[in-house]
Amino acid sequence: MTPSTSALAPPSPPAPPSTPRLRTEPTRSARTLLDGGWWPRSTDPLAELPGLVLAIDLLHGPIVRLLLNTDIWDGNPRRLTIDGRVVRLGYFTSQPASLLTAICRNDDRVDLLVVPPDTPVDLAEAAMERAATAGNRVHAPRLLTVAAEPAPAPAAPSPRQRRTDNLPTIATEEQNMTIARDTIVSALRRRGQHTRADWVERELPEQVDTTRHTGLLATLNLDPAELGESTGR
Repeated sequence: MTPSTSALAPPSPPAPPSTPRLRTEPTRSARTLLDGGWWPRSTDPLAELPGLVLAIDLLHGPIVRLLLNTDIWDGNPRRLTIDGRVVRLGYFTSQPASLLTAICRNDDRVDLLVVPPDTPVDLAEAAMERAATAGNRVHAPRLLTVAAEPAPAPAAPSPRQRRTDNLPTIATEEQNMTIARDTIVSALRRRGQHTRADWVERELPEQVDTTRHTGLLATLNLDPAELGESTGR
């Protein structure tokens, strides 16, 4: 019996590693908890991990070991042959499901948020962006929850900064205090400051608003409280 053609065909070469959905923190800041975020397309370690390893190799040096959570992956292979070398895989129940740790040949360590494959796009993108932000202080197990929360509303301005558009004006006695112009003129002439008195008599209204003309009264060295004869509008 002649063997079928399919039986004699050589096995298909393995598919090349897929490009990982990965965001990394570029500065390697010592103030951040995570080095980035990774969003795998499935829970198959043989399909997802090779592309991730090659991407981290380019950024941080060759990976020699990966530490993963025991329960979230479909099978727990202990070794991966990638680019002609063996990468060891360690699975631990104590490792958070949302965290993957890569150990490099130079003993460098890379901690990545692991976003579940079925996460909605907007949430996954927000979580990876947060994980890759320098100075992030949110641990991996809480980061998806934090990323799902709406952005906080802008803080209300302090009372001094509140807008007063279309608000009724509340007049106070101090704001509406006026002094008769003649009182100011008389005080200046008693000092012999006749030129200033003439200017005040010529330029100022009959009732001088102490709030509006605070600077002028200070220049004239006049204290409204001492002038007397104050009246409210």
